[in-house]
Amino acid sequence: MIAGLAAAAGSIKARAERKIRQGYGDELQISRLNISLFPTISATGEDVVYRPGGRTDLPPLITIRKFSAETNWFVMLGEHVRKVTLEGLVITVPPRGQRDEKRKPMADKASGLVIDQVVADGTVLNILPKTEGKEPLVFDLYQLTVRRAGEDRSMRFETVMKNAKPPGDIHSSGKFGPWDDDAALTPVSGSYTFDHADLSVFKGIAGMLSSRGSYQGELDHIEVSGDTDTPDFRLRVSGQPVHLTTQFHAVVDGTDGNTYLDPVNGHFGKSSVVARGKVEGQRGTGKTVTLDAVVDDGRLEDMLRLAVPGKPSISGAIAFHSKIVIPPGKDVDVVEKLHLDGAFTVGQAHFSKLNVQEKVNELSHRGSGDPKEPDTDTVASGFRGNFKLDQGVMTLRDLSFQVPGVTVALDGTYGLEDRKIDMGGTASLQAKLSRTTTGIKSFFLKALDPFFEKKNAGAVIPIHIGGTSEHPSFGLGKGSAKNTGE
Repeated sequence: MIAGLAAAAGSIKARAERKIRQGYGDELQISRLNISLFPTISATGEDVVYRPGGRTDLPPLITIRKFSAETNWFVMLGEHVRKVTLEGLVITVPPRGQRDEKRKPMADKASGLVIDQVVADGTVLNILPKTEGKEPLVFDLYQLTVRRAGEDRSMRFETVMKNAKPPGDIHSSGKFGPWDDDAALTPVSGSYTFDHADLSVFKGIAGMLSSRGSYQGELDHIEVSGDTDTPDFRLRVSGQPVHLTTQFHAVVDGTDGNTYLDPVNGHFGKSSVVARGKVEGQRGTGKTVTLDAVVDDGRLEDMLRLAVPGKPSISGAIAFHSKIVIPPGKDVDVVEKLHLDGAFTVGQAHFSKLNVQEKVNELSHRGSGDPKEPDTDTVASGFRGNFKLDQGVMTLRDLSFQVPGVTVALDGTYGLEDRKIDMGGTASLQAKLSRTTTGIKSFFLKALDPFFEKKNAGAVIPIHIGGTSEHPSFGLGKGSAKNTGE
């Protein structure tokens, strides 16, 4: 009986090897193949290499260090294998178009055999770039299970991938296939969850991110829709957390990892921002984020809460548009490498610091020629201007500031790190200089009125704003001997 089983096993092994040679020729090689028929049907093999078209100019599509399969006679009669376990599976997908047009499509070689379950923990998926010089995209699937696997069918899968930055586990399930001979054209779809991703690995930001979404497409064009939730997102320069949520749609090129965002809708506080752009990488340099962002009806205090420590000193409605560029750079604070270039408007702004708002009120009353107007009146202010951020320094150009009776025009800088203000410009008053005060001061200032009069203004005087965001100072002209607003 034992001799009969051994003979049967030898016969099945020979038939299997013959079928492999007939279907794949030299494309598929198995160094060692062992088959056992008792007590169940089982097979083991080592050093499996699959090269479509027998091409040696590309890495093998599939290599397997070791495999084992098991089933029983009843299941086998239905052309099913109950379970296959793969160790050391490496899949290397060439760019689209890297196929041998003369060879038979994979579907023509399908044996009809279905594997009920494939367990391939520790799989490595390499996707070769279509652009010469770029590094391959590598995915470590440390848990992978495929169900109802076959060459000519769509297969279900569940996997857990380790994400490097930010660190965390991505759980995904879905389906892929039927397998295309041009592997980059193989369809894939599914959903994912990504929890407890620590953003503090990126210098200058912090927060715990989670994300959920779905995807579909082919390897070089995968459409992804999802959302993120970061309840405690913050920048180091302010240290103040905001609850940041986003909804996004993106197209991911799996052959090089480039991602095209259209759009990303972000929400924090009472503000919303819409961004479109891309995340692209070059060999050896990392990835660059380039976005066009628009805020139509946001709150200035929300923006300041991200960038400035403490309670925001000014509030109001804000609208802005900006080009955002974040180049690669390890161990570089995100604020130091962040580039902004845009314009903004702020309406109905009010200062929360009493001494600052009082100065604004006083400026308005004096500029209107009513210096004795009660100080209890709160004057709303409007701002507009252009801004650029480079290496943590905000440069403001054509900044204008209006209150009743006064228009202020300024240029200058603000440091996000040291929070220093250095702004210079002019204040155009509705009233003449002599009418900004009363009594003997007004009398003597009348002699100066002609020197400060300008067309369409009662007086134009040079001003300077210095100090810090916590303690701003206001003076007459840059470098004036005495400021008036500590």
